[in-house]
Amino acid sequence: MQQIEIFEIPSPCKGICEVNNRGYCKGCYRSREERFGWNSFSNVEKKHVISLCQQRYKRYLQKHKTLTEQPASPKQDDFGF
Repeated sequence: MQQIEIFEIPSPCKGICEVNNRGYCKGCYRSREERFGWNSFSNVEKKHVISLCQQRYKRYLQKHKTLTEQPASPKQDDFGF
């Protein structure tokens, strides 16, 4: 049995509206189809899109974290020469 939604699910748009190299918005992480079709989606579809956006954001954070945590190269001491 489906739960009845009383309130409309708001768009996750952050107003950034730039796409990355994979075609996802850098602000809300929706694809082009997800952005343009948002108003015609059912609440179930909107929840699914939001879930996908959260997963994409987590992957972005994970990738960004691994790129910024590059192992520091060991610094060789010059022994004062």
